[in-house]
Amino acid sequence: MRNKYIGDRAFYRRALALAVPIMIQTGITNFVNMLDNLMVGSVGTEAMTGVAVSNQLIFIFNLCIYGAVTGAGIFTAQYFGKGDVDGVRYTFRFKVIVCLIISLIFGAVIFSYGGSILGLYLKGEGSAASACESANVAVSYTRIMFIGIIPYALAQCYGSTLRETGRPKVPMYAGLLAVILNLLLNYALIFGHFGFPCLGTNGAAIATVISRFAELLYVALGAHRGKNRGFAVGAFRSLFVPLALAKKIACKGAPLLLNEFLWSVGIAFINQCYSVRGLAVVAADNIVVSFFNVFSVVFFAVGISIGIIEGQILGSGKTDEAMDTAIKMRTFSVAVAAVVCAAFALLSGIIPKMYNTTDEVRTLAKHMIIITAVFMPVDAYAQSSYFTLRSGGKVLITMIFDSFFVWIVSVPFAFIISRYTALPILPFYALSLSLNILKCVLGYFYVKKGSWIKNLVSDAV
Repeated sequence: MRNKYIGDRAFYRRALALAVPIMIQTGITNFVNMLDNLMVGSVGTEAMTGVAVSNQLIFIFNLCIYGAVTGAGIFTAQYFGKGDVDGVRYTFRFKVIVCLIISLIFGAVIFSYGGSILGLYLKGEGSAASACESANVAVSYTRIMFIGIIPYALAQCYGSTLRETGRPKVPMYAGLLAVILNLLLNYALIFGHFGFPCLGTNGAAIATVISRFAELLYVALGAHRGKNRGFAVGAFRSLFVPLALAKKIACKGAPLLLNEFLWSVGIAFINQCYSVRGLAVVAADNIVVSFFNVFSVVFFAVGISIGIIEGQILGSGKTDEAMDTAIKMRTFSVAVAAVVCAAFALLSGIIPKMYNTTDEVRTLAKHMIIITAVFMPVDAYAQSSYFTLRSGGKVLITMIFDSFFVWIVSVPFAFIISRYTALPILPFYALSLSLNILKCVLGYFYVKKGSWIKNLVSDAV
């Protein structure tokens, strides 16, 4: 029984070799984002609320880019496992083309409808003056952030491909550079230190944009220089991708991109339902999400490594290993989350006190942190199941498990509770998170069935 759920040292060395750089990169990024959030929070509740609302749109964009690069990344990992450099190069080009298209569409939406969308989150209980100030912050912040969406998208194309081809340290160092630069510029531009103007939330947005360009520069140089350039050799001699492969990636990748879009919009809709309970809820949720992103990075990184490891196993034709690896990695992910959730809960009384906000917001944030911590192991199990199913390209099952679940179960629940009941936010929030238990049940049966175990690149080109 122990061998079924627990791997040997070699197993965990392989998993951690991928997961640790991702943890470091994503962890430091989220940590600096959290410090950024704290700095903005020190400006005032309205500033924090405005940035939190803006981040709902940015969250959707980031998830769309993530869906695009990881959808094609299924093929990248399997081509790398097969030893096909040309195949890896074609998938990289595909990522670049799709991410540029997404960036242009997102930019058009921001400038055409951004103000109207952002206003949906500012209709809960609270003063009209406070809502108006938060709205102005949100619109200004979002438009500045738009400048950084293309460099962000291209950096993700490089970073995901490097990770999938066994070079996770390059995007890790690029992320380190970006977050350190972002932190320093935040301090300078938000508060007006080192001779810079005091720009408040706009300064935070400018700092983020500059760090996006720096990250892209570093990761691109890392990919195109050195001995192990691999896919980067001749990557931009053309943007040619064989039609047969493009169709195959689109058939598998487009649904995954759609899945990330639908899931992110669903989560944004649920957050809008929370906001109906008042502007204080928006501010409190912003505190919770900022710190949750830091704590959850450990089991999130394990989830990403599951997708990469499973993809390489399937691409190399060792399909018998896939199920055994899936079971051990899910166990590992849940065990890690159990440790993290305890730390998160213990800090629930300290974290809200770091913000310059009202006692109401601090109290709400404290209890929402405890509720979120309780469900962390559930999230970890659901995430590990998602990455396992996706590694074999079973797009319909992946969508049913992920975005369809959100829209069929979570969104209707949140809408009904927010519009047709007077249930207070804390039990509302707890019940909403508890729905993921059903998702875990689905994940258990889908993974156990084994239909996701499939080699996608044996005859892809």
